[in-house]
Amino acid sequence: MTLTLTPMTEQDLARLRGPLEQAYAEDLAAHRGFTPQAALEHAVRQLWELLPAGAATEGTLLRLARVGDTEVGWIWVTLPGAAGATDTRRAWIHNIEVDPAHQGRGHARRMIQLMEDELARLGVAELGLNVFGTNTVAIGLYRSLGFEVTAQQMAKRIDPAR
Repeated sequence: MTLTLTPMTEQDLARLRGPLEQAYAEDLAAHRGFTPQAALEHAVRQLWELLPAGAATEGTLLRLARVGDTEVGWIWVTLPGAAGATDTRRAWIHNIEVDPAHQGRGHARRMIQLMEDELARLGVAELGLNVFGTNTVAIGLYRSLGFEVTAQQMAKRIDPAR
């Protein structure tokens, strides 16, 4: 069967928002030195800022991925110039997820390709994303799709007891 992307409803977003906030908070705590509570507060605040009108937020593409009648994942992209966008010429993938039971079947690749098609129809010439350096599977996927490193952040933890 073929994977398709369909617009997300407010109910879909409400169902997915909590797990997204939690996963983002866990990444912030693990990779950016936030305490778990501060990470969750930051994640919740940032999602509300980026999606002030929920699924109807202007300049935001929220899409569910389906294979037949089965939901297999979702993708969230902000258009250039939208509220919270950091670039006026580049669309931005904020999140892409494939349900664990459906991973390893090329669904993330196909979601990105379909999103690229939609962005091309909208006249958007570039797509960007952030990925944590430890996410080697995602990095491999993005490289295979033609994404290139345009910036790099590095950090080192310092033991305060030294």
